[in-house]
Amino acid sequence: MRKSIGARFLIVGLLTLLMFIPLFFVSDIVQSRKNYSQYTLNEVGREWGGEQVIAGPMLMIPVEETVERTEREAVVDPESGEIVLDADGSPRQRQVTRKVTVTRDPIYVYPGRFDVAIDTQTQIRHRGIFSVPVYQAGIEMGFDFPWDQIATQAVNEEVILWDRAELILSLSSNAALRGQAVLTVDGEEVALEPIASADEAAGIMAALGDPRGKTDYTLVLGANGAQSLQIAPVGRQTSVTIASDWPHPSFRGAFLPDGSEISEAGFSATWTIPHLARTLPQMTREDYTRALRYGMAFGVDFIEPNDFYQKSYRAANYSILFIALTFLTVLLVEKGTERPAHPVQYILIGLAQSIFVLLMVAYSEQIGFGPAYALSAGATVVLLTFFGAVGLKLGRRTAVLGVMLLVLYGVLYLILRSADYALLAGASLAFVALAATMYFTRNEDWYGPEGTGFLGRKRKVQPEVPPKS
Repeated sequence: MRKSIGARFLIVGLLTLLMFIPLFFVSDIVQSRKNYSQYTLNEVGREWGGEQVIAGPMLMIPVEETVERTEREAVVDPESGEIVLDADGSPRQRQVTRKVTVTRDPIYVYPGRFDVAIDTQTQIRHRGIFSVPVYQAGIEMGFDFPWDQIATQAVNEEVILWDRAELILSLSSNAALRGQAVLTVDGEEVALEPIASADEAAGIMAALGDPRGKTDYTLVLGANGAQSLQIAPVGRQTSVTIASDWPHPSFRGAFLPDGSEISEAGFSATWTIPHLARTLPQMTREDYTRALRYGMAFGVDFIEPNDFYQKSYRAANYSILFIALTFLTVLLVEKGTERPAHPVQYILIGLAQSIFVLLMVAYSEQIGFGPAYALSAGATVVLLTFFGAVGLKLGRRTAVLGVMLLVLYGVLYLILRSADYALLAGASLAFVALAATMYFTRNEDWYGPEGTGFLGRKRKVQPEVPPKS
């Protein structure tokens, strides 16, 4: 490193690029820890009840039709009961027309009025060093069906089997149901049963009998869940209210709430969705349950905002900037010293700042982000300042390095605390650092002292030619 300041700048730049290698592995470790944390969260959440998506209720009414069907059958001798054969020995056949009853696509009817009130109580479950928020939800639905229009769905000679009408409510998992499950129709309780299905369908159903004339339906459910709670807007006029004691909701899905109140004590949110806002017919011969679950559902996620894995990953992304600024500070501060820093010493400084991210993740898993950041940043600043005094022999200039490191890690903390202003802070810091470097090196001789080349070689100095007399 005993070369011109320009050559040393280039070497330090190459060393900065070299620091991408340890930072890549640090980022990979942070991501693997985050994936492990997410796996634990999903596993505990699944055991508790998992993400809940409610699609329904809907009325399903079977339909039959009597049709004439012409078939070919073998001719049977009425006396002997044996099949009559042709001359070639093959069975003689004839055409027969019979009336048979066939099943047609059922009629699916969605509610006219659909009012939902959901109240959730959250708690924290622990597995190892990880904490998982889960909830218990009390769900109350009030709805009705436009039964007077159902007959218009029958075509030709179809017969609607009113007495076999069923109420169906689709759920993510029946295992999540806890507590009461009560369906009341016009004041009378109707028995509920789980949906028996060989595929992945889950939910509950009730044999209603003839729905004509029934106007008031109430369904009360208790369910466990984790991470997310969503509901589909099945009503012609859907009104949903969700309240919880969780202070960090993230509203998601096809519709955002009309209004919400969020505080440290919890949140409440309301949705009002008219039928024109959804792509769902009131009555249909197709089952729209899948489209409702994956395309129209809305609700809330119970999240841990800006968790320390996200912060640590962002810290790893910004670390190359802070390593470069530290290298730059050392390069400028050591100018004029008897023994400039060696490339190995720069590498040691970069590795210390790379390990800072790992320290922050490891401590955050145990004591939380704030104390972990203070401990990791403090240890890194003390180590690098001590190295500047003892290893780089900066003398009184060590104070400049220490102050710069305090400013850097203070700015990094602000960047990590606010994701919205992270880019603004990082870009501004980089610009200020570049401007300061340009100012402090404005009079620098990048080629080195007179007679010295770019890489320290002796430059040929042309002798002055005396003017001709």
